[in-house]
Amino acid sequence: MKFFQGIILLLVIMAAIGAFPGTSTKAPEKIEVIAKRYSFEPAEITVHKGQMVTLDVSTEDVAHGLVVNELGIRTEVKKGKASEVTFTPEQVGTFVGKCAHFCGTGHGSMSLTIHVTE
Repeated sequence: MKFFQGIILLLVIMAAIGAFPGTSTKAPEKIEVIAKRYSFEPAEITVHKGQMVTLDVSTEDVAHGLVVNELGIRTEVKKGKASEVTFTPEQVGTFVGKCAHFCGTGHGSMSLTIHVTE
């Protein structure tokens, strides 16, 4: 019986220290993104595969959105407000997000590039 209790304790400790793939006790990396007609600042960001990331998206001019389907990112932000979206990239590559809320004539060219590295 003590053997099984020891195994369970070991598994709990391993999960707590992030020894299993896909588990981590690290705080998410926080990146501030400002949406404005007709760009995101910064326009490109680099994150690491498996590292939880929180994007803090804000705007001061009009409502905007951000969608990156491949990474499961979808958020809208109202004028003068901020919105947080948290994701954990599971694949390496370059992903292009678009503004998801029509914001004027330059809306179609408004993008945020996310590079995911090992």
